[in-house]
Amino acid sequence: MKFALYTDAALTCDLPEHRLRRGDIVKLVDHHTAPDGAEGYSIEVFNAVGDTIAVTTVPASALESLREDEVLNARTL
Repeated sequence: MKFALYTDAALTCDLPEHRLRRGDIVKLVDHHTAPDGAEGYSIEVFNAVGDTIAVTTVPASALESLREDEVLNARTL
């Protein structure tokens, strides 16, 4: 699935090296296509007050669109 840049998405898997969990909200900041054709994105993750806490890359399969039947919440890192 291709996502629009500078939109929010949710992680579909944990990223323990960044202390991120499935369902955390990320901002999509760049799109990448690997030599094998696999798509991926650079993501930026913010804490509840807007400070950047992680910038990394993930495959497109690690992301899902946000839905209107979902509610955001906060958790402690």
